[in-house]
Amino acid sequence: MKFALHFGNNTFPDAAGATRLARLAEAAGFDSVLAVDHVVLPDSYESTYPYSATGRLPGDRTAVLPDPLIWMAFAAAATTRLRLMTGVIILPLRDPLVLAKQVATLDAMSGGRIELGIGVGWLREEFEALGIPFAERGRRADEYVAAMRALWREDGASYEGRHVRFAGVSSNPKPVRGAVPIIVGGHSEAAARRAGRLGDGFFPSVGAQVDTMPLLDLVRRAAEDAGRDPAAIEMITGCPDALPGAEGDAQAAVEERRRHGIGRVVLPVGPFLPDLEDSLPRFGEQVIRTFT
Repeated sequence: MKFALHFGNNTFPDAAGATRLARLAEAAGFDSVLAVDHVVLPDSYESTYPYSATGRLPGDRTAVLPDPLIWMAFAAAATTRLRLMTGVIILPLRDPLVLAKQVATLDAMSGGRIELGIGVGWLREEFEALGIPFAERGRRADEYVAAMRALWREDGASYEGRHVRFAGVSSNPKPVRGAVPIIVGGHSEAAARRAGRLGDGFFPSVGAQVDTMPLLDLVRRAAEDAGRDPAAIEMITGCPDALPGAEGDAQAAVEERRRHGIGRVVLPVGPFLPDLEDSLPRFGEQVIRTFT
């Protein structure tokens, strides 16, 4: 079982905080730290945020939210083993050729420690601000994944789709292992099916207002239908009972996740605050080392 900390870049948006979190997480035995994404936040919006009971984004829209890839690059430079993952990047908002180059560069320079968590987005007003159609964001995401993998796989790459097309182009450096793992985020059946069809992992995020456990079986069925090995898709979920201050048995809660085929538990960093120097090492000793 692996453990990750979520909301790294919006909780620690400055250089000193990012270094502190990354180094303490690595020393405590965490596998990875996740960074969230929004390009812009509108002053007002009608869209429903799906990861809160209020349907509204938490916090202040003017709060500092560093670009996740640049923040991850900074955290990678401060560590040697810690993996960094977008949790999640809003894929349809990015040019896939530019993103493929950025992610492969970051992976190569970090020694292969990058994972690309992707989502299709929920904030229609953000898409409108960037001039990108909201309605076909799922199809765009599927094509962008295929296009990026083509660029990572070979030189002289070609791809032909509705939203992206190119022929005979090369993008270097290549990722350390030939590709960057793509983790599909989302709490919907469409996201679960996408993870089964093309993902290296499935992460229904933290705070989803629906029971996401049944989606794991949908991922596995979709993988089988696509001729893929379901066991090769990493299942990633939250585990509230493992957090500091929770009333449940942390080890028992994590063990239950493992019995359901979960390979990584993601915990929000907030409950570990303010004394990370005490809380993260203690969690490492009491929980992480039990499962490693």
